[in-house]
Amino acid sequence: MTGGNDEVRFDPRPVPPPETAKGILRPRQQNAANNHARLPAGERVARYVEWYWAVRWDRRGQPPFAAEVLSYPCVNLTFERTHERTGAFVTGVWTTKYVRELAGEGETFGVKFRPGGFGAFTGLDVGAYSDTSVPAAEIFPGADALGETVLATADPLHRRTVIEDFLVAAQRGVGDDTAYRQVLTIIEAMEHDPHLTRVDQVTERFDIPIRTLQRLFRRYVGGSPKWVLRRYRLQDGAQLLAEGRTSDLAALALELGYFDQAHFSNEFAKEIGMPPLEYARTSLPS
Repeated sequence: MTGGNDEVRFDPRPVPPPETAKGILRPRQQNAANNHARLPAGERVARYVEWYWAVRWDRRGQPPFAAEVLSYPCVNLTFERTHERTGAFVTGVWTTKYVRELAGEGETFGVKFRPGGFGAFTGLDVGAYSDTSVPAAEIFPGADALGETVLATADPLHRRTVIEDFLVAAQRGVGDDTAYRQVLTIIEAMEHDPHLTRVDQVTERFDIPIRTLQRLFRRYVGGSPKWVLRRYRLQDGAQLLAEGRTSDLAALALELGYFDQAHFSNEFAKEIGMPPLEYARTSLPS
């Protein structure tokens, strides 16, 4: 399915969670409002799961805090105890800015699947779950009991073990999936190659017809190839702005693969809700 010198690479070993706050908007403010941690996936599930994440907050006596995220192109299985809901849930790829109100006292422990991993693991069309959150029991029989067990302990390592025992049992009968391997290879290039900024470049590099690429991304990823490219660039842009890269927006735009500063500023404002410099001002220490 691929051509040229680009072989389908697939490494099922655990991936260390990134130390950056990529995807988290206004990371300094969020760090002050909640406690956030990540754990790597174990080898038993690393073929499909990238890492685990945990968020805890206590806003009692304080106003609610709007936690904003530019999510990765991944599905999450979460175990939540909040003022809104408690239990296990599956949240598909969120194609717009994701906003979660943190009020009172609460927590979420999440399983971040690899891009395409949820589709390969379940055999489901991931596009059907985009911008949607559903009870996990609709997809995984026994998820309600799993949620009770996970939320009954505060030890993240024990939580990981319990979840992985469940997933290992659930993945019996799941075979090798060459299309998933190809999706992972393409996604890796999209995220890490700054010169890969257009869909036609992707189709040329991997020798894949555009319609085949689009079908693969709907089935496995839940977002279009164009959206995935844009999401990674905007995540990078938001992170750099929050770190103080504000002196030359034109250079930053070109570095991120945009035609010019106006193109970057327009897309950023559309997704984030404010222009780049305003976002930087609200993100940096006063």
